[in-house]
Amino acid sequence: MRFSFARLLLYLLMTIAAVIFLMPVAWMLVMSILPEHEIFQPVPHWIPQEPTLQNFQELFKRAEEAPVMRWFWNSLFVAGTGTLAYLLLSSMAAYAFSRLEFPGRNVLFFIVLSTLIIPGQVTIIPVFLILQKLHWFNTYYALIVPGLAGAFGVFLLRQFFLTIPREMEEAALIDGCGRAGIYWRIILPLSKPALATLAIFSFLGGWNDFMLPLIATNEIEMRTLPVGLTIFLGRYSMQYGLVMATAVLATLPVLVMFLLFQRHIIRGVVLTGLKG
Repeated sequence: MRFSFARLLLYLLMTIAAVIFLMPVAWMLVMSILPEHEIFQPVPHWIPQEPTLQNFQELFKRAEEAPVMRWFWNSLFVAGTGTLAYLLLSSMAAYAFSRLEFPGRNVLFFIVLSTLIIPGQVTIIPVFLILQKLHWFNTYYALIVPGLAGAFGVFLLRQFFLTIPREMEEAALIDGCGRAGIYWRIILPLSKPALATLAIFSFLGGWNDFMLPLIATNEIEMRTLPVGLTIFLGRYSMQYGLVMATAVLATLPVLVMFLLFQRHIIRGVVLTGLKG
């Protein structure tokens, strides 16, 4: 009886916490379909009396000053391509650190891991100068390449690779499989939970990135969604319905992706562990 009551209390507390955290998101969705006169009512209400898509229509009508679909495509392309490249490079580095024996491996891994303590703001000026020397401004290279190297992905995948039994790798070597074959045919297929977790983190980071697209682009067609909408909303900050519509547009894809793949995040983090 005590166990059942404790479990019920736990579920109740979790439900209350979930409702509290979801209230801002729900209010954002409600405000995005409210007409202007309902937004400024003295007593706010959660159920719109006259729901409308006018805010979204108004946003897409201003395509010349706010090419929203182009910004959406830029964010999707940059986040998607960057995620695939990030997974490939991080998994290759993690495989080397977890499976290959070479002089200075642990020291080099410690140096890579120590870069996690360096704030991203510190590297803004060096990145800006490098992009300037390479003439990469207003290109997808500037939006994708600087984010391809990251110690977090290497660390996460290395910890997961260490949990894979070495006997499987040794059996493959005996059968004549090379290192590249082991990496591609054994390690990666067995690492789907960790790869899915890292893919979600990488995609969310690329989708929400603001600083790099801000300094790497100055043409309106090359803006990503967070930067473009922020600059656009600076001119219409008092139109709260329009502001909420743009917030929904920027948040909804990320929210849907998280809801669909949240179990992969939990499973990947749990299975990664802290071995080694």
